[in-house]
Amino acid sequence: MNDHALEVRHLTKTYGSRTAVDDVSFAVRRGSIVGLLGPNGAGKSTTLRTIVGLAAPTRGEALVDGVPFARLTQPSAHIGVHMDGFGFEVGITARRHLEIVRLAVGAPRRRVDEVLDEVGLAGDARRRVKSFSTGMVQRLGLATALIGAPRTLVLDEPSNGLDPDGIRWLRRYLRAFADAGGTVLVSSHQLPELEHTVDEVVILQQRVLYSGALGDLVHGDGDSLEGRYFDLVEGRGV
Repeated sequence: MNDHALEVRHLTKTYGSRTAVDDVSFAVRRGSIVGLLGPNGAGKSTTLRTIVGLAAPTRGEALVDGVPFARLTQPSAHIGVHMDGFGFEVGITARRHLEIVRLAVGAPRRRVDEVLDEVGLAGDARRRVKSFSTGMVQRLGLATALIGAPRTLVLDEPSNGLDPDGIRWLRRYLRAFADAGGTVLVSSHQLPELEHTVDEVVILQQRVLYSGALGDLVHGDGDSLEGRYFDLVEGRGV
């Protein structure tokens, strides 16, 4: 097994005459938290969808543990996914939702209680999803991603709707997940929060503008991820 949980190699995806991403390459090493950043329309969602098998590359490839998602024999044990826009059946309870997911991926029954406890929803398990706040829905999305006990998480805007305590909880959860050997690829527009969370960043604008360690991008006093990000996407370099 190599050191990379995820690899994107020369990925190009076109939709008719529109190019969503163009020759994108980066790798996510095991045990790290990597932020995928870029303005709206930069290709972040396309890249994530290709990694998790929801879109086929026009050229290039995306690999999970060294193989394309479609060739994983038990995908949920390799990668857990929560993407912005994934909906829930709002008329059922959180527990029922997770039971359906558990059955679909072949996870043991105990995982439902385990993930409810992990994300802080054990006391709300029998509430219908339609009564959940936005932050609670985000926690349920994370629980869904965790149901197969994956080694890697792919999360799209996971802190949307979380209050400050929830954001701090999420940051600590993801760090503990990575410290235990897990890997996280997280897409977010909340740059100040990401600066406290990630080890490495990938900045996209159809192409890769930067891929590497956060510390190599943000140097010393006065620098910030937000400032460096805008330098890159506005063409001022770093």
